[in-house]
Amino acid sequence: MKIIKAYKYRLDVTPEQHERIMQLCGTCRFVWNKALSICNEKWKSGEKIPSSYTMHKWLPTWKKEEETSFLAQGNAVALQQKLNDLGAAWGKHFDDLAKLKAGKMKEVKFEKPCFKQRNKDSHNSIRIMQFSKYCRIENRRVKLPSKLGWVRFRKSQEICGEIKNCTITRKSGHWFISFQTEQERLDPVHPSEKIVGLDMGVKKFVTLSTGEKYKPLNSYRKHEKKLASEQRKLSRKVKFSENWKKQKRRINRIHSKIANCRSDYLHRASYEISKNHAIIVIEDLKVSNMSKSAKGNAENQGKNVKAKSGLNKSILDQGWYEFRRQLEYKQAWRGGEVIAVNPAYTSRTCPEESCRYESKENRPNQETFRCVKCGYENNADIVGALNVLSIWELGHSLSACGEGSLESSEKQEPRRNRKRVAA
Repeated sequence: MKIIKAYKYRLDVTPEQHERIMQLCGTCRFVWNKALSICNEKWKSGEKIPSSYTMHKWLPTWKKEEETSFLAQGNAVALQQKLNDLGAAWGKHFDDLAKLKAGKMKEVKFEKPCFKQRNKDSHNSIRIMQFSKYCRIENRRVKLPSKLGWVRFRKSQEICGEIKNCTITRKSGHWFISFQTEQERLDPVHPSEKIVGLDMGVKKFVTLSTGEKYKPLNSYRKHEKKLASEQRKLSRKVKFSENWKKQKRRINRIHSKIANCRSDYLHRASYEISKNHAIIVIEDLKVSNMSKSAKGNAENQGKNVKAKSGLNKSILDQGWYEFRRQLEYKQAWRGGEVIAVNPAYTSRTCPEESCRYESKENRPNQETFRCVKCGYENNADIVGALNVLSIWELGHSLSACGEGSLESSEKQEPRRNRKRVAA
């Protein structure tokens, strides 16, 4: 099987190289904005949005015009790739519109492409395709085209596979380079035979059906006061002045630290769980719906708005969706599986197979679970993880045995020789 993997490193650029990369990013940003303005005009007039192949034909004309002759100083491959990105963005938007009309989606996920601003670090990026043709790596240096020459980077790990392209981005005052590689691997077989259920939460980040618990990092909460203090300082400065820009950079560094701490924690947790379990059963949580505002509108005022706002902040601070994404691709690399099940009533259903009684009275408080029918007691989060695992096992048994009764499914053990991990 072929897998695509990226390796990201920090670049150590000279002042001259910094200015040159900024110039290349500026030409890419200009081409995106200019092509987007033409596309928007055609959209308003009812014409068809041109494809990226058609947009490529605009570049030679722009380079010959006096007002846009500076585009000749940019990287031709990077400019074409930026137009490819614009074409892909329009394609995703139109696909969502088609699904919306067909009733397959409730709202558009990918909005219409927007203009890129110069003062945003996320819009300072270039992608160089055909890496083997235009670039090469020696030790801790990479040779880049467009008069950039040899650039040092902090090689923290070896690069495996064939490098297809590289992307240079700027974040929090630093330049980073990401190498996208293609690797050929044999179909992996997970070394473990264990199955585990996961219960996500706020007070406990994740609880396993084994009883193992991961404490939440709460990276935003830890830096919240400092961030608020720095933002108040920013509000007292003249907008776009030099002092305002310095303060803005300080705030960006705090945001970057919060994101880096969260990402590191999620990678460590997902690596450990993925390494030790072949099948991971998780809750199919709709994070966007769970973290919606409770303010309401002028006619229908919301209730407990302050409490819901704090809960939303805590939910988003955990990074549940990113954790699930990491589990899915890491399990795919190892030959395992990630299965999402409906989380309804998992926190108040008795996990005993002979009982399975569901009632809100089973959970008298946040931590305790006590079945009012059979008297089973355990931690509420562990009970949630056990129920998540039981939902999958029941569905797997029924699908393996056909559309029969529950009695027929209990007579067989279609578990693919996997070991259930339970408390």
